[in-house]
This record gives sequence, C-alpha cells and structure tokens, in this order.
Amino acid sequence: MSKLIKIYPENPNEKEIARVVKILRDGGVIIYPTDTVYGLGCDITNTKALERIAKLKGIKLDKANFSFVCKDLSNLSDYVKQIDTPTFKILKRALPGPFTFILPGNNNLPKEFKKKNTVGIRVPNNPIALEIVKQLGNPIISTSIRDEDDVIEYTTDPELIFEKWQDKVDVVIDGGYGDNLASTIIDLTGFEPVVVREGKGNPEDIL
Repeated sequence: MSKLIKIYPENPNEKEIARVVKILRDGGVIIYPTDTVYGLGCDITNTKALERIAKLKGIKLDKANFSFVCKDLSNLSDYVKQIDTPTFKILKRALPGPFTFILPGNNNLPKEFKKKNTVGIRVPNNPIALEIVKQLGNPIISTSIRDEDDVIEYTTDPELIFEKWQDKVDVVIDGGYGDNLASTIIDLTGFEPVVVREGKGNPEDIL
C-alpha cells in the first residue's frame, strides 16, 4: 500500500526523510515536492525503478527526458563534462531555483542515459527534495506529474495527488500545496544559452 507522508518544508523531519530514502534505496518510486510542480522520482542508480517511471509516463526509458535532482553544484562533475566559467556562473546565479539546465553528460552517466550525451540538472529550492538527495547520496530523477485536465495542467494538492497516484507509487510526500508552473528549461550545451521552455524561472534574471 502506498503511503502519504507529511513533511514540513520549513523543518523537514529527519526520521520521515530517512523513511523515504530507505524506500528509494529499495527501488521505490515517490512523488515529492519541488520549488515548482510535484515530481515523480526514484534513485537514478536503480534500473527497475527507472523503468517503472518510464512506464507510468507512457514512454520508453531510452527516450525519456528525465532530469537529475542534485543537492547542490558539487556533484555536477559526477555526471557532467567540465564546464567553462561563464556556464558555471549562470548555474551559480540560478541554483537552487526553478530552472532545469541541459548540460553535456560525461561517461559516468547511468547506462540508461548514456545514449543521450546530455543531462538535465535540477537543484530545486525546496528543503524536502534537497534533504532526500543529501541523505540518499546521489541524485534522484525528476519528471513532473501532469494532469489529464485540459485547464489544470498540474495538480497542486498533495491529497488529490495521493488519491490519483496511490496505486502507482510507493510514497506521496505531502509538502504543502505545489505550484502549477513547471521549471524553465535552458540548454547550455551550445555557444549561447537557449531557452527551451519558459516556466516559473525568469531567464532574464540569470542570463
């Protein structure tokens, strides 16, 4: 049975975070709050969990554009090729924040992502998400949960999310109401930054 776990973002309860981390280590799939919309997540090193998420999204894993949620910029070099100073300055200005950056991936990417050559990196400004990643010791996947409703693209109420997803995931974290705007996606793999999708973050603030 899926669980709905209440965690307060102002002061995330360590015991509850540890519970979530254990579920992730055991190959579980979670729904968790970010600084934008609620996201589907799992441990990036667990193939079975990654496949589960791809199936939930109705896509093939090798075609999936999942982002990695990192605790800060220090574990960037684990998955990203060396980046120049101007790129690093953009990241430093923007993160933690409501942006996803596409960067050139290196050889350490999990095998499921090697074909893509690039990786989307997120450091959300949300203490719950960051604490989970910190305790887990490596990034988790982030892909937003969309709504079938034509008017409301993203469900923001965790209890409604739980109602809808409880048969499909292991845990829904109630971290309060989410946002209904996804992150802004910026491609930093070329000579100039390219805004792929405008969302909550304002590119003019950081570029």
